[in-house]
This record gives sequence, structure tokens and C-alpha cells, in this order.
Amino acid sequence: MSTVDPQRRVVSGMRPTGPVHLGHYHGVLKNWVKLQHEYECFFFIADWHALTTGYTSTEQINSATWDTVIDWLAAGVNPGAANLFIQSRVPEQAELHLLLSMITPLTWLERAPAYKEFIEHNRENDRSTFGVLGYPLLQSADVLAYRAGLVPVGADQAPHVELAREIARRFNHLYGGEVDFTANSEAAIRKLGKKTGKLYTELRVAYTTKGDVDALATAQALIREQNSLTLSDKERLLGYLQGDSVAILPEPKAVLADNAAKMPGLDGRKMSNSHGNIIPLRAEPDDVAKAVRNMPTDPARIRLSDPGDPDKCPVWRFHQLYSDEHGRAEVSDRCRAAAWGCLECKQCVIDAIVAEQAPVRERAKQFEENTDLIHSIIAEGTEKARDAARATLEEVRDAMGLAFR
Repeated sequence: MSTVDPQRRVVSGMRPTGPVHLGHYHGVLKNWVKLQHEYECFFFIADWHALTTGYTSTEQINSATWDTVIDWLAAGVNPGAANLFIQSRVPEQAELHLLLSMITPLTWLERAPAYKEFIEHNRENDRSTFGVLGYPLLQSADVLAYRAGLVPVGADQAPHVELAREIARRFNHLYGGEVDFTANSEAAIRKLGKKTGKLYTELRVAYTTKGDVDALATAQALIREQNSLTLSDKERLLGYLQGDSVAILPEPKAVLADNAAKMPGLDGRKMSNSHGNIIPLRAEPDDVAKAVRNMPTDPARIRLSDPGDPDKCPVWRFHQLYSDEHGRAEVSDRCRAAAWGCLECKQCVIDAIVAEQAPVRERAKQFEENTDLIHSIIAEGTEKARDAARATLEEVRDAMGLAFR
């Protein structure tokens, strides 16, 4: 049985489909930098995922992969604190994806919001492949391979983490049977002590008989806090809360990135390479200035003397992220009173972005000039990732009757 504590392990990835931009920085990277000092983190370049929609033009994946690693390091991700690796260098994830595909109902994949959206936007193109359909299942394998309990994602990816939870639950139900499971679980409850054991039992009954999800969450937290229990007993009691099987694959939880939805693109939509509305993380100051100056503003403000409405201006959303409370109030007042022009308003944003990017560009230089260092960081991270994934896969194979010795 695993010795990993899922609540101390984090996994997250990023597709190499273009430059890392400010949307990634505020929505993902800043969160990674914080988490790496609090948890055991696995961060990976999702090159297989890049193929799902970009299989016809793969020439940029290689260069984008290494550029992405540089961006991560420049943003403050520390290879001494986190494991960085490339998804396709861990074949164990692909095998787990295959094994999980055997138990995943097709309807679970077809109902994924990302799949429905992709089909809707590509009805006239022959781009509906098995890879697109299986995208969320591969994401599940990405997470479950490392027994990660925490997955930092944007709100649009949260349904995929929920799918991973359902798949883990189904796998545990099918293959997590243990001889004398109930007796072993009851013995583990006694190890909690009289008071804590009674509380656990009450919470378990509240969930199993009344469907009280708050009771379930409280009981799960209670077990994870018990330092006197072995990890085997913890997994056993976590499984006992919901059924009659050991939690071989822990159910992950989405950790939403608060700023992901707040980072606008140059056109007001979410910043995305697919929308072509980005500001690259390492953009030169002149390029930042040009991009922001060309941003659309309130369409009703035609003349300098016309009052504006910040809520109808994409630039205002940048101020909400980059300006403090006093600055936002000043910008709003001046705009509504036609007290300054749009270029003056934009210059505040330009200055803030350039200042934020300056240390990132400076840190990137040492990595841009040392490709051997980058490759060694990935090699070391990949080795650790493979060790973790192998351990999971061995237990999965054994549970499924595929451990031939």
C-alpha cells in the first residue's frame, strides 16, 4: 500500500502551444511558486495534450517546450523545490491512461464541457479525434499517476478534476477490495481513540445514510490530521467512509486559481494563445507598449471630451489587476469625467506590466544562455516523476490482476 500522503502532493501542467503569457503568470505560475514551498510539487509540460488539437502542426512543440521551462524558472519556479518534467517522458502516465480507459464509461467523456465546446466550434473541420475525446481521461491519468490530492487549475478545468475523482472512486470500488476490509477498518477506528473514533463513526453514518457531503468532508479532514495512523490505515478509513474498498487511487481536489479569470486579453476576452490576444511573459517593453496602446476602449467614447464608462473598456480590467484601490478610484473618476485621454490611462497599465516583467526577463537570461542546465533540470525531474508514477502503476497493475511475477 502507498506511503504517499495525497494532501501533501500537488500536480499541474501546461500545454506548450505558444508563448507563456501574463494569463499563465497570474493564473498559474504565481500560484505554483507559492505551493512549491508548502507541498511536494510535480509540474509538467503537457506535450501529449498539445497534440490533441495541434497534431497537424507539431513543428513548434519542441521549441515551445524548452521556452516554457525557461519561463517557469524565470517566474520563480525552483527545481530544488519542485519536480519539473515533460509529460511524454513518463510513459507510465500513458499506460495508466490505457488502464483507466478500460473502466471509464464513454458517456463520462462525452459530457465533458471542453469536449462539447470543441465539437461545437469544429463542426466543419475533421478534428474530432479519439485524442480530443480522451483528453480529460489523460488529464485524470496525469493526476492519479502521482496520487496528488491537490490540482491547481482554472475554473474551466475544474470539471476535469471532478472526472478524475469519479474515475478514482470507480477504480477503488472495482479493485480496492481487501480481505477482512471491514474488520481492518474497525480496528483502525479503535486506533483513533474513543472520542475521535466516535466522531468518525458519526460522520460516516451521516454521509452513508443521509448523504451529508459536509460530514464526509469533515471526516476526510479528520483522518488526514491523524499523525498516529499509518498511511495504510488512513487510506483504509478514507475508503471506509464511502464504501467497502481501500482508496488505492486518492480522489484529487481542484485548487482554483483566483486570478485566472481576472487576467484579460488585449481584446477583453480571456488571455489565450488561441485567441491571439496575449502579452508574452518575456515581452520587450516596446512590444508591451505597442500592444496596450492598440487595445480597444469604450466604443462610445469617440472624442476626448466624451465621458467614458470603465465597465465597457477592456483596459479597465487591466487596472483592476494592476492598480491599487486608490489608483482604480482615480482611473474611474477621470474616465467618467473625461479628465484624461485613453493613452494616458493605458500608460499606467504599460508602466505596471513593464515593471512586473523586468525581473522575470532578467532571471530568464541565465537560462537562455545555458541549455545544458535546462536539460539537466528536466532530466532530474523526469527521473523523480517516473519513480512516483511507477510506484502507482505497480499497485494499479496488482489490483487489476496484471502483476505478473
